[in-house]
Amino acid sequence: MAFVVVYDANEKLARLRKLMNDAVPDCRVDGYEPLIEGLKLPDPDDRHVLAAAIKSGAQVIVTSNLTDFPAEALAPWNIEAKSPDDFVLDQIDLDDRVVWACIQQIADSHTNPPETIEDVIDALDSAGLVESVAALRVGSRNR
Repeated sequence: MAFVVVYDANEKLARLRKLMNDAVPDCRVDGYEPLIEGLKLPDPDDRHVLAAAIKSGAQVIVTSNLTDFPAEALAPWNIEAKSPDDFVLDQIDLDDRVVWACIQQIADSHTNPPETIEDVIDALDSAGLVESVAALRVGSRNR
């Protein structure tokens, strides 16, 4: 007998939102909505991201969608857009020990099935963080 598990998209989104809020309790940004209308981006549906970044005082928007966040649109607020790979590379340059501690924490949090640091690094590689993974692998040889 075969079973098909159907996930309700809203249920899955609610679960993801809860995981994110639990992992980073101060990640919510409120009160950004009035800023949206006055912002100009190539994709108007992305204006809420910039509005939240402005409201929270963020310096960086981390996105794989760099073309919709051009530097000239972000410059008035001293915000820049970076790819996830570039952002993680910057964190490695700032303090690789903190990055390694985060990777260890992720590995430790995955218990079913258990994961190793190498499993987490492989997942980062699969997610497209190729340069970051290369830097981590070189760094692991020097540790």
